[in-house]
Amino acid sequence: MIEKILIANRGEIALRVLRACKEMGIKTVAVHSEADADLKHVLLADESVCIGPAPSTDSYLNVPAIIAAAEVTDAEAIHPGYGFLSENADFAERVEESGFVFIGPKADTIRMMGDKVSAIKAMKASGVPTVPGSGGPLGDNDEENLRIAREIGYPVIIKASGGGGGRGMRVVHTESNLLKSIQLTKSEAGSFFGNPEVYMEKFLENPRHVEIQVLADGQGNAIHLGERDCSMQRRHQKVVEEAPAPGITEEQRQRIGTACAQACIEIGYRGAGTFEFLYENGEFYFIEMNTRLQVEHPVTEQVTGVDLVRAQIEIARGEPLKLKQEDIKINGHAIECRVNAENPSRNFMPSPGKIERLHLPGGIGVRWDSHIYTGYSVPPTYDSMIGKLICYGDNRDTAIARMNGALQELVIKGIDTNIHLQREIMNDPGFVQGGANIHYLEERLEHLV
Repeated sequence: MIEKILIANRGEIALRVLRACKEMGIKTVAVHSEADADLKHVLLADESVCIGPAPSTDSYLNVPAIIAAAEVTDAEAIHPGYGFLSENADFAERVEESGFVFIGPKADTIRMMGDKVSAIKAMKASGVPTVPGSGGPLGDNDEENLRIAREIGYPVIIKASGGGGGRGMRVVHTESNLLKSIQLTKSEAGSFFGNPEVYMEKFLENPRHVEIQVLADGQGNAIHLGERDCSMQRRHQKVVEEAPAPGITEEQRQRIGTACAQACIEIGYRGAGTFEFLYENGEFYFIEMNTRLQVEHPVTEQVTGVDLVRAQIEIARGEPLKLKQEDIKINGHAIECRVNAENPSRNFMPSPGKIERLHLPGGIGVRWDSHIYTGYSVPPTYDSMIGKLICYGDNRDTAIARMNGALQELVIKGIDTNIHLQREIMNDPGFVQGGANIHYLEERLEHLV
């Protein structure tokens, strides 16, 4: 049994993990930077330890400090949340080597799926559909690279094997720009990720971003919990997410979900994970796997009734999956709006500062996941997301209507937020219709803000 968990994160996800632990009767240790001593989860945890100054490199990314905090508090397991060290294989390895349970996949799995080339190879071997591409890293043979691009067909995209967050990728529309683009992306990949390896894929021009949530126990059992649509994006960052994805049929859901669950079994996956796909013309194309909890996990929880954080902890305790695939039913519709401390009309400039007034929405089907409160000061040091508003309804129209009402009720004074933008999105014809592609929001922003 795990009786005490150290939460190696901050903000709303740290509070989310703490709440799950409290329900399960598990004691909690909150680690925090000097800037985060007044975070809600720090105040609610059974114990708290300051692990360094405000910069994340000196605190939330400080592996020795986190391990030391676990040692001095006699914690038995570490939950990484998302971001920071959640997909750092070396951290997961260090946690296990130090005698603690890492609430997530094995280090080798994180390492394999964190490298885009090895991840694509693993998915191909497991029968998960992938984007037509080079099938491995590009070498230095120019003629061979030109041949691969011709075979795939332009436009193509050059991607860093260790990339993420929209960095380390370059779209090439003509053969004359290919070789230069490969070299530029290799250079960028080496600078950003310490790995100059790149690969090539077909560039899908108008895809949607659809992802599959999975749970696997590392003991030969795995299930999927349906899909989410995360196509409302700005600069590769998700703004609105929903489940289920508009227009996806039950047959499609089961086909791609079964493939993902089977892949989890074949790679020995343990914990919660997400397979991300580009979806175009009725086909799914694997792009990457996130070996952690996702920001948007609440919409899946709302339509399935499954507590994903609790499931993570149960799996980490060595328990086999309690749920079977036939137990998972998709009921109704859920939408999540990310609420950020930023000003959309000023190029999304971050807006740190003190929250002078906070009024939260309520009613049937309304959920608010956030760490903020009246008097809390949003620091300038970290990500600008300060909360997630999730609305559920029997159908998509009801979920949108409830989100509209909840956004009108939500009041945050003292800082700028993107609440107005989220209201605009909820009333945008393209979003209301459903099925917009990943470029839609970028193209509409000049009219929405």
